[in-house]
Amino acid sequence: MNKQLTIALIKGDGIGVDVSNATCEIMAAALDRAAAPALLFDEIRAGAGYFAETGRDIEPDGEDRAGAADAIFLGAIGLPSIRHADGTEISPHLRLRDRFGLYAGVRPVKAYPNAPQRLADPRAAGIDMVILRESTEGLFYSAAAHGRSDVRGDEEVRDTLRITRATTEKLHRFGFRLAQKRKAKGRPGRLTCVDKANVFTSMAFFRKIYDEIAPEFPEIETGYAYVDAQALNLIRSPWEADVLVMENMFGDILSDLAGGLVGGMGMAACAEIGDSTGLFQPAHGSAPDIMGQDKANPLAAILSGALMLDYLAEKSGNPAYAQAAQRIEAAVDAGFAANRLRPMEFGGDMGTRAVTDALLSLIAAGAPVETA
Repeated sequence: MNKQLTIALIKGDGIGVDVSNATCEIMAAALDRAAAPALLFDEIRAGAGYFAETGRDIEPDGEDRAGAADAIFLGAIGLPSIRHADGTEISPHLRLRDRFGLYAGVRPVKAYPNAPQRLADPRAAGIDMVILRESTEGLFYSAAAHGRSDVRGDEEVRDTLRITRATTEKLHRFGFRLAQKRKAKGRPGRLTCVDKANVFTSMAFFRKIYDEIAPEFPEIETGYAYVDAQALNLIRSPWEADVLVMENMFGDILSDLAGGLVGGMGMAACAEIGDSTGLFQPAHGSAPDIMGQDKANPLAAILSGALMLDYLAEKSGNPAYAQAAQRIEAAVDAGFAANRLRPMEFGGDMGTRAVTDALLSLIAAGAPVETA
């Protein structure tokens, strides 16, 4: 139970380095406070900067080392000025998703006090949902590995939207189990299938499998929404959403929209979980215009680190990792409630270092931890 776990650490590009360093500091403090074993980090070079230096998007043995670790943490990948010959950005993380079958893209969306709320309705203060994005198939299937697109000269390109039964069954079961966990903590316990089943056969298949899995979880409320209607609902009444499960591209778009409702991408944590490993990263980009300037909001990365600790608790059977995750989440809650977290991203006066220091202080002081 006390075995030291290894994390494949890919800091990547731009502010990925800044927020990764902040996250490692916060996790170390929370682990120490929870009397949990420290993590071992195997740093792997990857990304657009590495590609510009070497012509490779990841170290030669990087993928194997990532797969051998207990989890993967990624800061950010990509620089707009560095691209493949076909115009696409450098994206080894898409290949990692594909290779390790990281089908469950978990994107929590939560409103915090004193953080920007883009909707005037006071009910927006109660936004607390999870967008569950399938992360290996859908319309991103063609992007996961070069050569999958059907390029017909300079006249036409065809990309494939792929939905398989095996992956979709696992995704929906993951969604229902996630709704169960949230229901145990007082949330509604509702899983909504978001699709375009009225137009696409692939989406009708996605919904069909959802309907087949639903009877296994009779205590979980079910629902459906076409993706365009769901986009409207995220503006009109996002506080009604609990867990939304959807195809890859739909999840990519709606999770950014939802993140904007609770402050911005600097709050957008992300976990991508498969059968044998998980990859954890902030959902924002590399923001090279502010890299190294102490301006990045590290909270999305730090909250992704908390998701990773929760995952490690379940994977290792050591509840101390979950306690460390709770300490991070409690510190973020308490920090916003006391107006001690004021990121520059939100017009505040705190850069990466100041936000990190404030959280370190809150963790050391023992911010109240929610017990379920």
